[in-house]
Amino acid sequence: MGIVLSPICAFAQTPSPATAPETATDRLGRTTPKGTVEGFLGAARRGEDDLARQYLNTRQGGEEAAALAHQLFVVLDRRMKGLPELSDAPEGSANPDSPGLEIIGSVESVSGRIDIVLEQQQKADGELIWLFSRATLRAVPAVYEEIILARTARGLPQQLTNIRIGGILLLEWGIMLIALVALYPVTKLLNRALTALVRRLRREAFERSTFAKRGVVSAPARLLLLAIACRVLLVALPFSLLSRQFWATPSAIVAIVSTAWLAVLINAEIERSFLRRVASNAAAATSLARLVRRVVDLFVVFVALIALLRHFGIDPTPALAGLGVGGIAVALAAQKTLENVIAGASLIFDQAVQVGDLLKMGQVTGTVEYIGLRSTRIRTADRTIVSVPNSQIANTTLETLSARDMYWFHPIVSLRHDTTPQQLQAVIDGIHGLLSQQTTIDPSSLRVRLQRLAAFSFDVEVSAYVFARDWSHFMEVQESLLLSVTRIVEQSGTAIALPWQTASAPKTESITAAQPEA
Repeated sequence: MGIVLSPICAFAQTPSPATAPETATDRLGRTTPKGTVEGFLGAARRGEDDLARQYLNTRQGGEEAAALAHQLFVVLDRRMKGLPELSDAPEGSANPDSPGLEIIGSVESVSGRIDIVLEQQQKADGELIWLFSRATLRAVPAVYEEIILARTARGLPQQLTNIRIGGILLLEWGIMLIALVALYPVTKLLNRALTALVRRLRREAFERSTFAKRGVVSAPARLLLLAIACRVLLVALPFSLLSRQFWATPSAIVAIVSTAWLAVLINAEIERSFLRRVASNAAAATSLARLVRRVVDLFVVFVALIALLRHFGIDPTPALAGLGVGGIAVALAAQKTLENVIAGASLIFDQAVQVGDLLKMGQVTGTVEYIGLRSTRIRTADRTIVSVPNSQIANTTLETLSARDMYWFHPIVSLRHDTTPQQLQAVIDGIHGLLSQQTTIDPSSLRVRLQRLAAFSFDVEVSAYVFARDWSHFMEVQESLLLSVTRIVEQSGTAIALPWQTASAPKTESITAAQPEA
């Protein structure tokens, strides 16, 4: 059974022996193991040995029993490392291997380990009570002699070994306070030394890190080191049971709080490091990082609260069960919102859509202006804003127009039917020569061919990929190329075919011929 230093056990504030569970009828509270231990320690600590001996299962009486009670208290106070969670039930922990017996701890002696055992006895009126067992009491005098001899061998002043403040020896107060006061400056020196070392070894990383600039061994880390040092002293030095119990409570609280504080600081540093590496979608990444950081911070604080409740002996299981049911209800109510948030996170991490992209999604075509956790805003060619839920973007087919590495230059040059073969060949060669000289044209994609003999024209297909920065740049290059193509057609002695002129020419002539008659 593990040793538990429960701060709610009444060692700092000792109850009177009459304080017992409501179900107990024994005036000394001996109907449960917890009542017996608390009542004995309280009476012995107040020096009421005649009262304390009534918690012993011994045939001795009078002063001998009172002296034995005092010896038992000294043994428990000096040698017992801690107490388990004592049973508050009349039947005890109901161990089937040893019914009627309750082991509350052990002490070390030169002869070996001695278990401290309670045994259940029946009073004259038939009531069952718990008392310190006879086997335990037989071993107490020898251990008590060891403690007295060790105290005499130290040669310490009697004021330090006998005077108590709040039930704790003055010597123990002095040792612990001096140790803590001396250790805190040591942690600050350690912080300065490690900070200087990290600055020298990783200067670039140190300058970027806000956490490192504040100190490699930050304030919560120094408090955590003090809490650990306090627990080490409690284990290494022969402090009394009350002293160990008293110092165990603040050291545990400081350890839990400082650990949670340190985790929150590290989480903030991780967020800053993540944002420094995000070049695109900065606004969306900032929103996501802030949300994740807040969730992690809340989780850390929640775990710290659970640890504190556990330390004080409060079972948080019923509250956790209620929170679980409430969490399911909230998750169902916020299903669509969570779906959009998760989709927004996937868009940010996958970088499928970035701010500034020219996007085509179904009937919507426009430039992405903002990517949030719930929706994405797109500005259309009409200068309107369309807000699209992220879940819809994640589940649809997107065409990112601005992601093109090259733009397709693909005009169809239609020449009139009266174009001769020599003129047609001159146009093809001229266009091919023009495009092959352009540095913005990918030469491997260049193609100029007579495509077909159409009803009103000879169609020459021009195909080439243009290197351009963006759509506006491509339009500028395309305009220049089209003007050059028209000049080539004109210099070849032919012209661009216009079917509507061919079809409407006879009507124009007839109308013109009829005018004089009118």
